[in-house]
Amino acid sequence: MTTKPKASRFHIRRTDPVPPPRAPQVTGEMLFDNHQDGFGDTVFPTATPRAVPAAQTGTVSVTKVPRVDPEVEATLAAIAAEGLTGRQLRTARRMAQSQNLQPMSDLDAVRLLRAAGIDPFKRASMLDMIKPKAATPPPPAANDTANDTAPNPAGSRALTALPGDGVRLPQNVQPIRLPTPDQRAEVNQAAEILRMQQDIARRRRRKLALLCARMFVFVLLPTIVAGWYYYRVATPLYATKSEFVIQQAGPAAAAGFSSLFSGTALATSQDSIAVQGYLQSRDAMLRLDSDVGFKDHFKSPAIDPLQRLAADATTEAAYKVYKKFVKIAYDPTEGIIKMEVVAADPALAAAWSSQLISYAEEQVDHLTQRLREDQMRDALKSYGTAEQELQQSQMNLIALQEKFKMLSSATEVAMITGQISTLEGQLMQDRLALAQMESNASPNQARMDPVKRRVTTLEAQIADLRAQMTEGSAETESLARVQGELLVAEADVKTRQMILAQSLTAMEVSRTEANRQVRYLSLSVSPTVTDEPAYPRAFENTLVTMLIMLGIYLMVSMTAAILREQVSA
Repeated sequence: MTTKPKASRFHIRRTDPVPPPRAPQVTGEMLFDNHQDGFGDTVFPTATPRAVPAAQTGTVSVTKVPRVDPEVEATLAAIAAEGLTGRQLRTARRMAQSQNLQPMSDLDAVRLLRAAGIDPFKRASMLDMIKPKAATPPPPAANDTANDTAPNPAGSRALTALPGDGVRLPQNVQPIRLPTPDQRAEVNQAAEILRMQQDIARRRRRKLALLCARMFVFVLLPTIVAGWYYYRVATPLYATKSEFVIQQAGPAAAAGFSSLFSGTALATSQDSIAVQGYLQSRDAMLRLDSDVGFKDHFKSPAIDPLQRLAADATTEAAYKVYKKFVKIAYDPTEGIIKMEVVAADPALAAAWSSQLISYAEEQVDHLTQRLREDQMRDALKSYGTAEQELQQSQMNLIALQEKFKMLSSATEVAMITGQISTLEGQLMQDRLALAQMESNASPNQARMDPVKRRVTTLEAQIADLRAQMTEGSAETESLARVQGELLVAEADVKTRQMILAQSLTAMEVSRTEANRQVRYLSLSVSPTVTDEPAYPRAFENTLVTMLIMLGIYLMVSMTAAILREQVSA
């Protein structure tokens, strides 16, 4: 793998484009200036006058510079208008020199490189910048003297051909070109980068080897041990499954809000949960051990060492094994209790399942029996109390009737009221007859006296009857008091009769409810003997072991990495 080096970038801020140098305006005096330039009378055909500032006097002298092609000048102006940075121009100058080009300026170096089909600003690896040694170009001819007079970079004095420059000695030996300091630095940097890449690859290989070793020790090795145990050592266990539901006995035409949930799983959910809890309790385990020997089976040498009970195993250890191999689940949506019993012998597993179902039936009967007894006991007690109170009130009424020698106060009052009415009718007639006799001018006194006595007798009799109704004597009670006591006693008797009737109705309702509260266990899936072991599930358990160990390894590794980072921060 090759990683391109990333060097720091300096002076990357763009500067204003550097315009090409312009020749100053040449005046007439400048054209005829007699200032000597050091070349004597030598004539340069391609030179044009150029103003050069004097050192002290402040005057402008005229220097002869070679002419530049207008097309080249336009190209240089376009390159200058691109706004290239100083670093880019220096890079172009170095690249042009490495390509054996002779640029007059940095801008001319860019032009020459682009003319040669080289992009001076293309990013490349530092190793690509080192070019192989090129052949030495042949020496220029004698007529190329004019080309040697090319100007130096901008701002420098123009060079002129001197006498004897056109002479070229034969060159038979290729000169040895030593690498520049920049090239040596680049080669050293490339070698350092290569060494770093090799070191990184070596460390990666070492870390990968350590990771594989840790994964083998902490993940693969425990997985292999678990697979060996499940496939070779674990005792095959047989599972017997059964399903049963607890139903409620109710009338076929039950109505009302109380029968809204009858026949559904919600009606017997509490009983189902109670039965499930009982089958998973220590009491059920102890009964199963005393009846069919649960502990002895798992103490047998046929059981593998990891699942075998010790010879002196406690009840808690046996209960842990019981919860592991006797699984009971309740489905509240359907009201079904599902039970799975696991043992090393399939017949023994079926026998255990049947025994546990019988325990569940006894528990259901016990729960409903207590409920029925509680309901009927309260109803019977209430009915007996109402019956006794009714008898007591009836005895009180009979005692009052015997005391007052009166069977019914209403009858006695009606009889006396009738007598008073009859006497008052007779009294009215006698009074009318007496008034008619007294209306005569000379009434017959012999006839009037009997009428007056009869009127007096009737009035006395009516007053006596009225006194019997409201006034008592030393020997007898008043009819009003007698009637009041008899009416209270009769009302008490009627109230007790009504309470007795209600108690009887409640007792019948309780009897019906008790009969409806009867629960019975309906077996939907009977326990059967299986012919193939269901446990252990070797492949699934091995895969689960690998996932668990992998999770533990990842968790520990992440924790260690986080702690290491916190310590080193």
